[in-house]
Amino acid sequence: MNILIADDNENLRRVISLELTEEGYAVAAASDGIAAYELLEKNDFDVLLLDLNMPLLGGMEILKKIKALHIPVEVIVLTGHGTVSVAVEAMKLGAYDFLTKPFEMSQLKAVVEKAGEKKRIVSENLMLKSQLRRQAENKKIISRSPLMLEILESVKKIALTDFPVLIMGESGTGKELIALAVHDSSQRYDGPFIPINCGAIPENMIESELFGHEKGAFTGALVRKPGLLELASNGTLFLDEIGELDQGLQTRLLRVLETGRFFRVGGTREVQVNVRYVAATNRDIKAGVDKGNFRADLYYRISALTLHIPPLRQRQGDVPLLVEYFLKNNPAFRNKQFSGDALQILQHYAWPGNVRELQNIVHRAALLSRDELIAASDLPSDLVPAPPLPAHMKLEEIEKNHILAVIREAGGQKGKAAELLGIDPKTLYRKLRAYRISE
Repeated sequence: MNILIADDNENLRRVISLELTEEGYAVAAASDGIAAYELLEKNDFDVLLLDLNMPLLGGMEILKKIKALHIPVEVIVLTGHGTVSVAVEAMKLGAYDFLTKPFEMSQLKAVVEKAGEKKRIVSENLMLKSQLRRQAENKKIISRSPLMLEILESVKKIALTDFPVLIMGESGTGKELIALAVHDSSQRYDGPFIPINCGAIPENMIESELFGHEKGAFTGALVRKPGLLELASNGTLFLDEIGELDQGLQTRLLRVLETGRFFRVGGTREVQVNVRYVAATNRDIKAGVDKGNFRADLYYRISALTLHIPPLRQRQGDVPLLVEYFLKNNPAFRNKQFSGDALQILQHYAWPGNVRELQNIVHRAALLSRDELIAASDLPSDLVPAPPLPAHMKLEEIEKNHILAVIREAGGQKGKAAELLGIDPKTLYRKLRAYRISE
């Protein structure tokens, strides 16, 4: 457990800190209310030992802030004999329990253990609710494509094993959804599914996020923090964009895959985990291996089982199904539908951003459409293919029509139109005069 002691009595802070540290807890301390509140904002604590009478910011004010901001910490109030009624008031504000000074250290340890147990139960319940909500939202993989149906059959077989899985595909194809399907179909379905985007976390933070850190491992590491590997124990760790990991982290990750053990940043004691690994990438990792950017041994380890997710342009028959799902799944858009022309445009678009791009376009069009029937005119102009130009049209006429179209797109603003055309405003005005285009 991570414990914060907030008390202005230095001797009491030192004694409690020593006793709880010997019990194996990670302990931080604050001598006034403001320092305590700043630590609560920046760190995850399981239990707060809170003196009500502190300088700068009183204990009751801290309790009110904890309640208002839903800070997930169990509070044990430390109070004197004359302020028991205040301690009862503190419990009404959400404090777990209170101890009257002076107290036996055995009393404190017993209450701390019970508060920590409550925090664990609350955390597990929240995680379970989050999992159930996520699974309910993401359970459906919408497809009738033979390519995708074949992948879903493979998922069922892969889920029966505990081998690492590598999911390959372009951005937006639904790689995390497939990873979740692997997890939900496996014997680990009731364990945590922990995703980490290896490309979205700054390089100097990802090691701590993945492996956790010990108190004092670096500036700002005031308490021990478990990493995502520990949180994923008995479940699945989803390493999205694994190709973004630097070689040092690749080496550490390989060791965890091989031994199930690792050290937290700044740690001297090995941590053991039981995790199923699912990785994903939109890169050609094999090419990265050939260039020396990705470790060959890690590649062969994570690619024991590989799934290739086809892009949406290879399964355009799924577009109408997905459009209907995105509309029906949003309460605000349930009464809306796309016209035949609009749906035909969606089906013939190449979708470089895949399913994610389609979802964004559907929601945007549904939001902007004034009618329940979404027309082709409600779609972004870049989705609508330009009409073919007549073979006999002169170059000057093509340029004139293009300039007029861009001016309309710019709302009649010549400066903006010149910018869109990539020419100087003076050049645009000269062409307008030449083509006799009036205001």
